[in-house]
Amino acid sequence: MRWIRALSPEAEETAETLGGKALGLVALHRLGLPVPPGFVITTEGCRAFLRDGRLPEGLDDELATAVADLERRTGRVFGGPDKPLAVSVRSGASVSMPGMMDTILNLGLTAEATEGLAAETGDRPFALSARLNFLTSFASATTDAAAPAVPEEHPGRRAGTEEAFLTRSVEAVEDLVRRRSGRPVPDDAPQQLRRAVEAVFSSWDAPRARTYREVNGIPHDLGTAVIVQRMVFGNRDGASGTGVAFSRDPNTGADAPFGEVLFGHQGEEVVSGRSTTRPLRELAEREPEVWAGLLDALRRIEEHYRDACYVEFTFESGELWLLQVRPGRFVGGAAVRLATELVDQGLIGREEALLRVSPLHLRHARTPRIASAEEADVLARGIGACPGVATGRIATTADGAVRMARTGPVVLVRPETSPNDMHGLAAATAIVTARGGPASHAAVVARAMGKPAVVGVAGLTIDPDDASVTAGGRTVPEGTLITVDGTSGDVALGSPRIVTDAADEHVRRLLAWADDASGDHSARDETQRLETAHTALRNR
Repeated sequence: MRWIRALSPEAEETAETLGGKALGLVALHRLGLPVPPGFVITTEGCRAFLRDGRLPEGLDDELATAVADLERRTGRVFGGPDKPLAVSVRSGASVSMPGMMDTILNLGLTAEATEGLAAETGDRPFALSARLNFLTSFASATTDAAAPAVPEEHPGRRAGTEEAFLTRSVEAVEDLVRRRSGRPVPDDAPQQLRRAVEAVFSSWDAPRARTYREVNGIPHDLGTAVIVQRMVFGNRDGASGTGVAFSRDPNTGADAPFGEVLFGHQGEEVVSGRSTTRPLRELAEREPEVWAGLLDALRRIEEHYRDACYVEFTFESGELWLLQVRPGRFVGGAAVRLATELVDQGLIGREEALLRVSPLHLRHARTPRIASAEEADVLARGIGACPGVATGRIATTADGAVRMARTGPVVLVRPETSPNDMHGLAAATAIVTARGGPASHAAVVARAMGKPAVVGVAGLTIDPDDASVTAGGRTVPEGTLITVDGTSGDVALGSPRIVTDAADEHVRRLLAWADDASGDHSARDETQRLETAHTALRNR
């Protein structure tokens, strides 16, 4: 059996084999959009690994061949001292599982390759920072504890001792891996890759991943693909960065690009929620050529999918690269508005629009909200990341949320969330985080689960030891009842009055199409009208 496929326009496999992420990269290749070269190890390889407890026979030889081909295509040497090749190693199941499995960045930066990168770029701190990012992601994937996060603004940047700071940090993480795993980080690029593939395959069965699948009804026997691509460095220089973009606003469905960007950073720092992101529109001001390329890509991808889309991107020294794409998967009123406007643009017909909107979307199309900030006791205000309103008692840890949810609704309040919080996210009725933006882990998981979320609450601090949260100069204990408005971003004490807006023009138009499709114009419940139309369309 052949375990590896090239990421190329010629690939003809399905998502069940390549995984959804790799299939999206194939689509980007076919559209002629910029994608870092790479290859994918199929889900069949993961299933064999999980069954046998080792990498399948023949995979080592295929990896060597695939890496040699990648060296040829990039003109670089994997782990070599001259023009070193570094790669990312990412998971990619057939069904999206955001952040639930491992990712290793900058792999291949051995000690020798790091020196080579420093010589090539003339920027030793950059090379050391890239190696540190490799080591921290490698440590998180291969040990039983997360590596310490690198501070967003570490002391060396201001004190003029950045190189010494980074050198000490590299040594500290190397020592952590040695102590936690009982063996050092391999200083051999092929061996690094082998261990990284094993780690990503193993992460399919991590408790957080199993919890996510159970909550979302995803079978446990699918396995994940592993995608290996040439690294592009969002932290290379002042004209580099990373971000995420929706072609339309996922909260409202409005036809305007929406997302976040980080300048001078690598991609995982956006989705982790630890770093302070900037609104996507700032990309237009700072890197207009990258912005123009991104807008063109979003337009072409929308036309291809005939749907809103989500992309992850990096730009290195002013050059745009796309790293991931998928349909937008809007919910509630955003799904209704998107469907009707895609009809207006001629991308889909009315019948398809009706079938794309579920009764659940329609029930949530009239988004509830806190009646007014003036009459509510607002504790904090952040960024609304998933529409809706929910009330529950504050839980400051994931374990606490699970325990408290046994006796009533809870709101998980955290500095930021990570995949290790999945059990708490599943138990909570809403989510609030101090850090992160609309594409942070908390926001992405909340939208996937349809739970109201507020992120990026400035000044919010959580003290799990004291079991309390502080915001706006007030401290309240765990267990305090709060209400979360995922549209406005307000977090209010108690149970303020909630109102629901009347049906907007998009809902009215969709329901008129539903009546035409069913032939029944008698007044009924809105959801029944849509369900009747669905039945009529499927019986044709």
